[in-house]
Amino acid sequence: MSDAIVFADASPRLGLPMLFAGQAQKEFFVNEAHALIDALLHGAIEGEAASPPAAPADGQAWLVGEAAAGAWSGQAGRIAARQGGNWLFVTPRDGMRVLDRATGQELLFCGGWRRPTRPAAPAGGAVVDSEARVAITQLLAALCIAGIFPAG
Repeated sequence: MSDAIVFADASPRLGLPMLFAGQAQKEFFVNEAHALIDALLHGAIEGEAASPPAAPADGQAWLVGEAAAGAWSGQAGRIAARQGGNWLFVTPRDGMRVLDRATGQELLFCGGWRRPTRPAAPAGGAVVDSEARVAITQLLAALCIAGIFPAG
């Protein structure tokens, strides 16, 4: 007789809960999977915070800051998504990207969250071509508008 097939209890990439034959209350697992997909598909966060907002709405998500407190204690670096009146915490994986609505910037997770920084505008030097300076300044502005660099 062959061995029974053993399934993991969650998918390897997003941690979506798996269903098993004869499992009771499958709707809880399916609903949890749908909540995770809803939070991560086309991911966007409201911003970064160390503690939960006073009146979060379902469907909103935040990046939990380093000094996590309150209901977010111990969740630093994770995505806190509000679903069904509760917090759902998602551990980021390499390659995950989210839009930070507060800054209009895209964040990338690769061993940790990475935010691009805005390079300094050109200034000074013995010989500076004014046309090159204008072109570089316009390029920086376009990259800010595209969300690659923060405005500022």
